[in-house]
Amino acid sequence: MSITDMLKKSVVEGFSAGNLDTSHILVVLAVAIALGLFIYAVYRTTSKSGFYNRGFNKALAIMPVITAGIMLAMQSNLVISLGMVGALSIVRFRNAVKEPSDLAYLFWSISMGIITGAGLFELALILSICVTILVVALDLVPTFRAPCILVVSADKTAEEKAVLDCVNKFAPKAKVRSRNITKHGTEWIVEMQAKDEAGLVKAVSEIGGVVSVNLMTHDGDVRF
Repeated sequence: MSITDMLKKSVVEGFSAGNLDTSHILVVLAVAIALGLFIYAVYRTTSKSGFYNRGFNKALAIMPVITAGIMLAMQSNLVISLGMVGALSIVRFRNAVKEPSDLAYLFWSISMGIITGAGLFELALILSICVTILVVALDLVPTFRAPCILVVSADKTAEEKAVLDCVNKFAPKAKVRSRNITKHGTEWIVEMQAKDEAGLVKAVSEIGGVVSVNLMTHDGDVRF
């Protein structure tokens, strides 16, 4: 028997459909469902998005089952395996992932289906535990406080020095990012980090000539 015949025989035997019985299919899909529900619970608990997307979370729970089914089909027959590769290679997903962390959950969900479909249940369980521990640990890490933006609108009688001196008492490292001067008055946009935000707003609003004071905070990225 030549090397080519041996390779052909090994490939054909590797895709033997006889090894794919009903009990094996049910076990694989049951494990995939359990891992999908686990990912669903973790995402629901740790999600910090402004608008929780329940549909996306349901997709995370369903994806391991679908991926595991695809893996089982690809293991059962060589023709199906090649057909799946060709079909999946032309599928394009155009929905943009808004949160970077959602991309990690997508890879986690897909990888659970692939690993479970391959029959590596212990690896899937250990990997899920490690990812969960990492997600929780990173959420507990303290982050730098993002700066807030103070918008002060005043008429012509207000003095910039008085406004900035008052702001510097509460935020010594405050920086004026914008000055908008019109015929009716002036508007300052100040970036700063203040502990007593309520006291700052009250003190600035009491300065003569100040019309309005707006303080805006955000929970985004901090630039250094």
